[in-house]
Amino acid sequence: MAKIFQVTARAGMTRVVEPIARGLLRAGVSPNAVTVTGTLGVLVGALGLGARGHLVAGALIVTVFALTDLLDGTMARMSGGSTRFGAFLDSSMDRIADSAVFGAVAYWLATQGDHAGTAAALICLAAGGLVSYVKARAEGLGMTCNVGIAERTERLLIVGVGGLLTGLGVPLALEIALWLLAAVSIFTVGQRMAHVYRQAQLVGQE
Repeated sequence: MAKIFQVTARAGMTRVVEPIARGLLRAGVSPNAVTVTGTLGVLVGALGLGARGHLVAGALIVTVFALTDLLDGTMARMSGGSTRFGAFLDSSMDRIADSAVFGAVAYWLATQGDHAGTAAALICLAAGGLVSYVKARAEGLGMTCNVGIAERTERLLIVGVGGLLTGLGVPLALEIALWLLAAVSIFTVGQRMAHVYRQAQLVGQE
């Protein structure tokens, strides 16, 4: 059910993004430029606002610029497919943006004396990196790893909603969101490792 929801949501977003992607390509903007701009926007929202306690503004800016991850991919597809450097740049910028978001959240919670929330944010930071690493390593070994309930978009949405609600005065919303995210991220790592193990068994390489 979760995967069906993800596919449906992404299909809906694609219909919105495609006209914007066409317009940017006609204006001579490259997918790589959108990738870098999106990352810079996330850094401003996370480090410039979120880390200083401006949670509502920070969450909104991070969400808007995080959506460029879908925009640059659509532009690359429309222009004939992603280049090797484009794929490398996109993946690298994603890791930078994710680290900024969860690092900023951990820093702000630490300044508030929220030790449990800080711990949850650090777990999310580590587990999020593992989610991406397991997939990249599997694909580097010639296997597939397109499984998991907590991919990058879902992780950013969960922490974004938690930050927004906390900024609007809902108690413990961010902490609850972080612990939920920590749990589903760890579960996703397990899903992906099990998926790769089953593939390795089929070819006798376990």
